[in-house]
Formats: sequence, structure tokens, C-alpha cells
Amino acid sequence: MLTLLVPLLALNACARPVGDFGRAEDSVIHDEILPRVGAMVANERGEPVSRFILTDEEKLMRNRVWRFLIAPHANDWMFDAAVELQRTRLTEPTDLSYTTDRYYTHLRLSDYNSTTTRYVTIAEDARTDLKTVPGTFHAICEVMEIERRRTVALKGLYPNNDAVRKEVRAREFENANVIAWFTRALDYRYKSYDVALNRLLVETPHQEAGLSNVALNRLAVFVDRAKQGEFCDPFTDQTYKAHQELPALQSRYENMDYNTPEEAVILK
Repeated sequence: MLTLLVPLLALNACARPVGDFGRAEDSVIHDEILPRVGAMVANERGEPVSRFILTDEEKLMRNRVWRFLIAPHANDWMFDAAVELQRTRLTEPTDLSYTTDRYYTHLRLSDYNSTTTRYVTIAEDARTDLKTVPGTFHAICEVMEIERRRTVALKGLYPNNDAVRKEVRAREFENANVIAWFTRALDYRYKSYDVALNRLLVETPHQEAGLSNVALNRLAVFVDRAKQGEFCDPFTDQTYKAHQELPALQSRYENMDYNTPEEAVILK
């Protein structure tokens, strides 16, 4: 019965409805039916499924990560429907097969009056991510603290209870998947911007590229820290209020002569 139901639900699992400020709208299908069926599907795949109630911190982390995955400025080149299927666990992770040239293709096909506008767009999109990422880091850090407290409670109250330990481990598995998904998505965003910038540097060299480069260098700091699992360190905490103060990394291009682009040295 489940094998027949899942394809039908998948066909109806379009992008999650969005309300004001990019927040998810309440939906019985997306908030109750799909997650319940997805939990059964995940269980059949042999994945841990926790019956624990989500804490406020875990709900916030999931909402923060979701809003990053479906950010409005990326709706022309991201995968909203695929995100919803993955979020509800109706499918295994699909983002592992995303190619990083979609954003460049989106920019190239967009009808801009000026070729320099594409550089501005990259910078603006990266800066939009920079406004969202620090809050997501903070939410992840809060969940890590909840997991620490949960482990302490488990050891103190149910040291020999395998059933409770199984539920704790299942929730840790679920949280780890959300965090890993966010890290992959952040890296994918950065690589997509990077591919687009490098292609444009060859295709339409212009000094406006400097704006994009600075924004990407700042975003790269977060990408590196996410990959290292550094969501709670003091440096990151400072960025919640002043992400624009992040130190820029070395430029991808040096001594570029925009009057003679054929001689430009483009560094990755």
C-alpha cells in the first residue's frame, strides 16, 4: 500500500507554500501528511526515525535551513520541489547530484541591459546569503547544545534503557542530516557563484567583478567554517551583527588589466 501511496504523494509534493517574508505557510499536506509518510518511507529504507517531540531549537534550525534552501533570489535556478521531497524524507538526498553551472546559465539567459549587471547580481545574491547564514549558524549551535543536554540526561536517567537510547540516536541522526544538508547547500551556493564569476571574467571582463569577488570571499569564510563544523566559535558569533566586517580572502585575480582582457591573469 505504501509503495502505491508514495508516488501519488510525490506528484503532489510541489514546493512548500510560502507566505510573507519567505516563511512557510501552514499546510496539512506539507506539515502533517507528507512528513508522516516520509517517516515511514525512511524507516523502510533502514534510516533511523525518531518519535521524540521536536524542541523549539530543532524547529527553528529546520526552518532556518529550509528558508536558506528556497531563498527567493535563487528560485530560478534552485530546486524547490526536490527540496520538499527531501525535507519530508520521501526521497533520499537529491542535492548530491546538483551541477554548479545552473546559476551561470540562469545569469547568461537573463535579459540584462548591461553585461556588468550580472556581476552586480552575483554580489547581491551572495550578500543576501550572508544575511541569512549567520542566523542559521546560531540555530545549529543551539541544537548542538540541546543534544549535549539530551546526552547528559540520557546517561543520568536512562543509562541502561536501549529504547530511549535508540530514540536519542535517531534524533541525532536526523539533526546531523539537516546540518549536513545545510553545509552542502552553502557550499553549492558558493561554488555556483564562483563558477559564474569565473566564466564571466573570461566572457565579459569588467571592473564590476570586484564587487562579486569581495562578497564571495566573505561567503567563503562561512563555507569553510561549516565544513569544519565550527558553528559555535566566538568568531562566528561576532558575525551575527556585523557580517560585513569579515576579512576578505585573497582575490581570485590579480593585476587584471581591463583594457587588455586577453592578457588578464585569472586565478581560481
